[in-house]
Amino acid sequence: MRCTLEVVSSSIVDAAPLIFLAKLRAAVLVAKAQLSTSCRRFSDMTEKAGDVLRRIERLKRKPIRLRETNITMAHGAGGKATHDLIVAVFLEAFRNPLLEKLDDQATFELNGMRLAITTDAFTVHPLFFPGGDIGCLSVHGTINDLATAGARPLFLAAAFVLEEGFPIDDLKRIVDSMAEAAERCSVQIVTGDTKTVQRGKGDGVYIVTTGIGVVEHPANLSIANARPGDKVILSGTIGEHGIAVMVARGNLDFEADIQSDTAPLWDMVDSVLKVCPRVRCMRDPTRGGVATVLNEIAQASQVCIRVFDEAVPVRPEVRGACEILGIDPLYVANEGKMVFIVPSEDAEKVLETVKQHPLGKDAAVIGQVEEEPAGIVLLETGIGGARVLDMLTGDPLPRIC
Repeated sequence: MRCTLEVVSSSIVDAAPLIFLAKLRAAVLVAKAQLSTSCRRFSDMTEKAGDVLRRIERLKRKPIRLRETNITMAHGAGGKATHDLIVAVFLEAFRNPLLEKLDDQATFELNGMRLAITTDAFTVHPLFFPGGDIGCLSVHGTINDLATAGARPLFLAAAFVLEEGFPIDDLKRIVDSMAEAAERCSVQIVTGDTKTVQRGKGDGVYIVTTGIGVVEHPANLSIANARPGDKVILSGTIGEHGIAVMVARGNLDFEADIQSDTAPLWDMVDSVLKVCPRVRCMRDPTRGGVATVLNEIAQASQVCIRVFDEAVPVRPEVRGACEILGIDPLYVANEGKMVFIVPSEDAEKVLETVKQHPLGKDAAVIGQVEEEPAGIVLLETGIGGARVLDMLTGDPLPRIC
């Protein structure tokens, strides 16, 4: 606020104190008027911003109805279209207490033992990409979904849909990659199924893996558990998997060496839960990226999550590739990262524990949980402004996992 006060020389003050005081009083009144106007404008802007956020909040609480009459690629992208499809079609048909949680897996008790089960389908194209392939990806993805429940992975089932004409050597390469990944994680693939489709009716091979694990920690983990004051911890840099797949497709004329981050995260999760059994929830930000995962948590917990843009770790080459593609790294898929929501007082020790893991050296606190506006994620920029960070819309990176 700039207000111009007339500088009056001391000689005039001595000669005409009444004139000086009158001018001073007038200048003060002008300054007050300017300040009042600015405060009123700021208040109006704040009120309008609040109205917008409240309208968004009300819209998010409305019952979900599908507008599309046919399936689109966006329904498999892991963003808003996927979420709406799950809620409006699958949850509506299969509704039960376990499914209603919309976690990455279901946990239940059987003969006094807590178990977790999850299933995942993999349609990534191409089948082989820098840092991995559809085989190890199918093992890591299912293990990580179990890990978000605090479950040690035990057994996997694998189903293969094979296209006529697919090379047997490529199939062996994929299966060997799965076997190696499972062995490293002390997991056994114990059953499965194989189907074939005519040439041109598939894309080489699709894999569906189902995993079962045992919940060894007493933590109560759910995306509905976030509370105001909690901190958001991200286990490392984001976007490598999505960009590595795009490079492998030849969609980017990019010379940087970007490898997929596909990796199993159970060891990291196990270490965190040992030092902090009060972890609220965990999610691995795959399709839809970190932004979509945080929106799922904010809506399930009815809280606001504020993300600090400059705190989010992104490799320069990944950021550069995202700028070329016109997408935000927060929406790009990851296959070896974990988001932790933890009480504020536990954040430091959780962060240190994650950093001690080989896959967590770039971990950072990227945000915090607030009370309002409920169900919304806000991204605070480096210049102090904030904008709504919604779920992924559309499908900018199709068939990424």
